[in-house]
Amino acid sequence: MERVAFTREVGPAIQRCELTHLAPQAIDLERARAQHEAYEACLRSLGCTVRRLPDEPEHPDGVFVEDTAVVLDEVAVLARPGAASRRGEVASMAEALAPHRACLRIEAPGTLDGGDALVLGRQVHVGLSSRTNADGIAQLKRLLEPHGYTVRTVFFTGCLHLKSAVTRVGEEMVLLNPSWVDREAFPAHRSLAIDSEEPFGANALLIGGAVVYPAEHPRTAERLAAAGIEVHSVELSELAKAEGGVTCCCVLVCT
Repeated sequence: MERVAFTREVGPAIQRCELTHLAPQAIDLERARAQHEAYEACLRSLGCTVRRLPDEPEHPDGVFVEDTAVVLDEVAVLARPGAASRRGEVASMAEALAPHRACLRIEAPGTLDGGDALVLGRQVHVGLSSRTNADGIAQLKRLLEPHGYTVRTVFFTGCLHLKSAVTRVGEEMVLLNPSWVDREAFPAHRSLAIDSEEPFGANALLIGGAVVYPAEHPRTAERLAAAGIEVHSVELSELAKAEGGVTCCCVLVCT
């Protein structure tokens, strides 16, 4: 089995990224690119084949490829991002995924960002957010039910996407910020709470039995390690200024 990680280079327009919960800050483009390259190196060290999508310098948020698709074992669902400025990013992801998955699509008036979709086995938990609306969730449910998936709506607060509030860090464990999302929304999984001093620490990327995790949240990293989880630390401080995290920067496909 080959694990492919689709990524995209940090574009020069990232300073104009869409923001919802953070105040604008100056982003050092060269440092952001260096951090992103180290992130890609980490993916390779965990056995991924990294394939960069074409540069899209006109899209400030183009590096956050996760929002363009939800990939499952059977199919891929091409998203319709809630920010109109991001919808042009989907075409290159659709082309990249076509050799690997049958591609379905969210249509207007539905909106769906991939960062709001948390896949836990045969259940897909989808955050109702400023980027993902009820129609988008209903469409996803109709598209995935024939493939044996249950789609559940999750309510959260405090952040842009559901996966800023909760991510999967093991076969039966999620990492979450209990101030932003209710533990009871994931009854089939054990939950590990972030350190309260690191509110954005719930975003982790599970690859095999290891977790790629931001170096900016060392206290929560210690909790992960204490729980027996193999942690691979990466610095993403510049992309965090654009409300980005470790899940946002790749789309994983097993082939």
